[in-house]
Amino acid sequence: MTTRITFIGGGNMGSAIAGGLIAKGAPAASLRVAEPSAEQRERLAALHPGIGLHAQIDAAALAGAQAVVFAVKPQQMRDAATAAAALIARVPVVLTIAAGVRCADLARWLGGYARIVRAMPNTPSLIGAGISAFYATPAARDHAAVAEEILRGCGDVLPVADERALDAVTGISGSGPAYVFYFLEALERAARELGFAATDARRLAYATFDGSIRLALATDDDAGSLRARVTSKGGTTARAVEVLDAARAGDALVAAVKAAALRATELGDEFGRDA
Repeated sequence: MTTRITFIGGGNMGSAIAGGLIAKGAPAASLRVAEPSAEQRERLAALHPGIGLHAQIDAAALAGAQAVVFAVKPQQMRDAATAAAALIARVPVVLTIAAGVRCADLARWLGGYARIVRAMPNTPSLIGAGISAFYATPAARDHAAVAEEILRGCGDVLPVADERALDAVTGISGSGPAYVFYFLEALERAARELGFAATDARRLAYATFDGSIRLALATDDDAGSLRARVTSKGGTTARAVEVLDAARAGDALVAAVKAAALRATELGDEFGRDA
């Protein structure tokens, strides 16, 4: 990719996307980052030699940009957008990865700018193994391919036709890594309580999870079929699944995902208030 891109915010996610683009062949000189933290700018310079660095959102940072990526915390979005509003009109497309900030609110803060793509990445994006769902406003659809290519710098992508679906995505894949880690914590604890040293408990838990995911990805079978295949009637796995079913663990996880999605909707309401 040789598209000239300006990142507003050079934190972990912005840096990860920039690094992913560079790894896929984008010249570092085609990327710029507006980042107020001198310490973070030094880190970016060390990680990505040749990348353009700016201490503030100004004309120099946005000049000639073919895409602008807002990669700041949701609480910082209004101020960042307001600072960029007078400079953004000629930019073909804006991509936002700020969780919970809706396109209509960002458009308002940008003075009516409408070519917005909103994405929800997740933390495995930091190592190029994430998935990002994205929604393009009607005005941005001719430019959505650029935003999609940017997002592919840190993993897989999934377009959605309705912006409201991003709240559900937040509950599923955005918060999802925490559910995985929660499960790993419990599996490690069980191994320790069964007598294994902490290092061996972690090795058993992580390798089991990693291998299971690899197996799942290597087949077209759904998760239920895979589970049934390793659950012999009257066997050890069947006993374990009986305990999980009795505790309604599956129902609890579904309820947790729905609660996270609802909270994403609530946060969107809160972030969008101008008062």
